Amino acid sequence: MTLARTLTAPTVTQPASGGRARPRPPLAATMGTALGLFMAARLLGVTAVAMTAWATGGHPVLLLGRSWDSIWYLRIAGDGYGRTFHYHPTVVHSDLAFFPLYPGLLRSVTELTPLSGPGAGLLVSWTAAGVAACGIYAIGARLHDRAVATALVLLWGLMPHSVVLSMAYTEPVLTAFAAWSLYAVLTGRWVWAGALAAAAGLARPNGFAVAAAVLVAAAYELFRRRGKVTHRLWTGAALAPLGWTAYVLWVGRRQGDLLGGYFEVQRLWGSRFDFGLGALRFVKHLLLDGDRLVFPMSMVVVAAALLLYGLLIADRPPLPLLVYAGVLLLVAVGGAGFFECKPRFLLPAFPLLLPLACALVRTARARPWHATLVVGALAGLSFAYGAYLVVLAHKPL
Repeated sequence: MTLARTLTAPTVTQPASGGRARPRPPLAATMGTALGLFMAARLLGVTAVAMTAWATGGHPVLLLGRSWDSIWYLRIAGDGYGRTFHYHPTVVHSDLAFFPLYPGLLRSVTELTPLSGPGAGLLVSWTAAGVAACGIYAIGARLHDRAVATALVLLWGLMPHSVVLSMAYTEPVLTAFAAWSLYAVLTGRWVWAGALAAAAGLARPNGFAVAAAVLVAAAYELFRRRGKVTHRLWTGAALAPLGWTAYVLWVGRRQGDLLGGYFEVQRLWGSRFDFGLGALRFVKHLLLDGDRLVFPMSMVVVAAALLLYGLLIADRPPLPLLVYAGVLLLVAVGGAGFFECKPRFLLPAFPLLLPLACALVRTARARPWHATLVVGALAGLSFAYGAYLVVLAHKPL
């Protein structure tokens, strides 16, 4: 495994009609199709949500921009931290569980524009989703080709829970920083990789997966080069964990327990790492007793993610992608509580889709209609299930 050292694409790729080689178009010039397909997929998904909301007397903007976690972020953006709800001695919901980058962005948008909180949240999330799609395309094009990169972006936009990418949630922001940080690692831009990883660590609790990928890649490079690396690698590695660590320590200091305060906040929310025991107990309940659609669907998504990670390992991807996806999967599978949210936690794990993207491109080249049917089926599932989640399920996302 090697880490590339340049952002420039290969100079020559295909012979022109006259037999002379022609240069490959710049990356930015080739991602338009992928971004357009992604935006079309998400626009159709939002349309399905809006139509379902109107049919049931709901308001699509409020459903997308002010529901569940979005409400907490909007309150933090407006009033800062300090809100706690005591439901039970062992169930206490504090806004300190929510990382600060997203509410900070919301506050900036509301102060600089006439948008309200929900509108600002949707603007930030939709913009971040587009930036993330471009980063995912860049990684796919570097590892494979433009067709695989386009398929990768399209599949990410058509996941069953991809409606979250169109909501005022933090997953698009995390994925945007993660994708470009990983691309920076693959191209040897260590300072950029570390800085973007630090920002990702301020976006979500599982944002430390980006820092883990940068640190493991840096350690591998240090070992491979026998310690003969530039100061940029050391700088990037030092920057990568700063965002996540700084917030965790800030919460700990505020709670009076520097190292354990943040994790106590999460425990009182019902979120803790138990190596998957809680998830296994809930799966047993689903298999024996059944439950609402959102729960078995979450089980299927998590099981598919485990299978895809095995296929990803078999494909031998670059080490940082493997570490990043593996940490996200470990957190989602090993964490207790909020079983219905696990697919959302896996949305940023786009490297899991690389084997599917390659398979889809091979199918499209051999049997175009088969690939069209697959994409159509995924789209139908994504739009219908997304509308159900947002409008009808009445369960936390």
